[in-house]
Amino acid sequence: MRIMTVPRPRLCSPQRQQQVQALLATALLAASTAAHAQAPAFPEAAYRKHIEVLSSDAFEGRAPGTAGEQKTLAYLEQQFRAAGLKPGAGDSYLQPVPVVEIMPHADAAMRLAGAGGKSLELRSPDDVVVWTKRPVPSTSIANTEVVYAGYGIAAPEYGWDDYAGLDVRGKLVLALVNDPGFATQDPKLFNGNAMTYYGRWDYKFAEAVRRGAAGLLVIHETKAAGYPWDVPRNSATKPQFDLRIDDYEARRLALEGWITEDAASRVLSAAGMDFGALKKASSVRGFKGQATGLTASMAVRNDVRNTVSYNVVGKVPGSKRPDEAFVYTAHWDHLGKTANAKPGEDAIFNGAQDNATGVSALIELGRAFAATKPAPERSVMFVAVTAEESGLLGSEYFAAHPPIPVAQMAGGLNMDNLYSVGKTRDITVIGFGKSELEDALRTAAARQGRVPVQEPSPEKGFYYRSDHFNLAKAGVPMLYTKAGIDSPTLGADYGKKWLAEYTAKRYHQVSDEYSPDWDVSGTLQDLQLYYDVGLGIANSSRWPNWRADSEFRAIRDGSRK
Repeated sequence: MRIMTVPRPRLCSPQRQQQVQALLATALLAASTAAHAQAPAFPEAAYRKHIEVLSSDAFEGRAPGTAGEQKTLAYLEQQFRAAGLKPGAGDSYLQPVPVVEIMPHADAAMRLAGAGGKSLELRSPDDVVVWTKRPVPSTSIANTEVVYAGYGIAAPEYGWDDYAGLDVRGKLVLALVNDPGFATQDPKLFNGNAMTYYGRWDYKFAEAVRRGAAGLLVIHETKAAGYPWDVPRNSATKPQFDLRIDDYEARRLALEGWITEDAASRVLSAAGMDFGALKKASSVRGFKGQATGLTASMAVRNDVRNTVSYNVVGKVPGSKRPDEAFVYTAHWDHLGKTANAKPGEDAIFNGAQDNATGVSALIELGRAFAATKPAPERSVMFVAVTAEESGLLGSEYFAAHPPIPVAQMAGGLNMDNLYSVGKTRDITVIGFGKSELEDALRTAAARQGRVPVQEPSPEKGFYYRSDHFNLAKAGVPMLYTKAGIDSPTLGADYGKKWLAEYTAKRYHQVSDEYSPDWDVSGTLQDLQLYYDVGLGIANSSRWPNWRADSEFRAIRDGSRK
């Protein structure tokens, strides 16, 4: 889906825009003032207990389709009921999500051959990781031509097409991660340092499908991707999940995967190309992709199982407009267990930060709203979604099969990996400046002496990497925030240092475990913000929108009509 090409609505005059924003800010301020006056306490012990339970070894890493899922669903349903939430998926808390589970077993190596008898072997998973989301017993490429397609982007609104004049039908594509704006740091190219959706690997796979390719390998670079090689390496050894679809041959590649920067350099060198020079040329408008003269062969065997996973949905019915809602989301799933652990090694990806923290916050927000008197005028929904780690599948299904129409969702807030950095003077907004919901957030933050700030690493494209994105694509204004970085006791950049260490040592690794030493005081403070924002919108009759220059504005305007 090319979200960047949606038509822009006609804009009113700047003066009128200012008047509308002022009126909205006044309304949100009044609503937020009422919300703040009755904001409940969020007990630390309860929040910690949820994290400790959900990330314990007993939950086996909370992978969909496992015993860990069953324990997680039972716990969430029990906690939603105990909090006083009503079932939000019809008369049930559970929304079935039909998925296919594919456990790939890739060949030990990808073999490449070229003219003159040149050959090269890439080892899996040290050099390359591959899988398929086609639910078939096996899939392969054999003597398949390899082409280099720059960033693998076709973006007409930016005047950019890496595929221009390049026939990739039935071929294996190599494409750089991220986008040219990040590579050049040119604010006039794409979105400059801030990643666009075109920089995301899932967009690149989808575009390769549209071009008829057999497969695509994304060239991994830690800085440009935003995470080390261990992340795709670990993910590729787990079952791949996808929503069940009938036309998978037309909508899924025969092979998807990642290749290390070093391995890609060796491949291109074997083709007589210089990776550094090619990468630099790829960031210049008008670059044309090239054939390499190489062919590749590799096969993947699959264990395929159709199954059903579940979103968990609870709600507080609105007292005046129950058919309208504010929505909180958090994903409950993580990576499960690894089959590659040696005897005595830790095999469980506990996912304490990612995302037992967000689900625990969801439970406690549900408890707070269920106890709010009088009840909010609009309904408030609490959605714990499945299969985020497999491509945001639970939220994709929820957005396509919502309990109420997405046009009736006044807005929402997503909680994914709530960093335990303690209290801060700021709060980080992922996708800063996208929607009018930030007006309500700014007002609530000011009451705490805090200020919303842009994310410290917009080049990593975090706004396109969590569950709010699927609702945003449907037009619903969605906030996605993180802890701030400016600690009043540990320094202005403490949050950056904490995140860098977490990403390097714990993100998507078995070391992401709960510790009583965590400082969750900042998260509890953030929960007050989240409550204030949600209650303010729920008690307002207004409809916050995306900013005029947001790629989602036209979608929202269309749905609200």
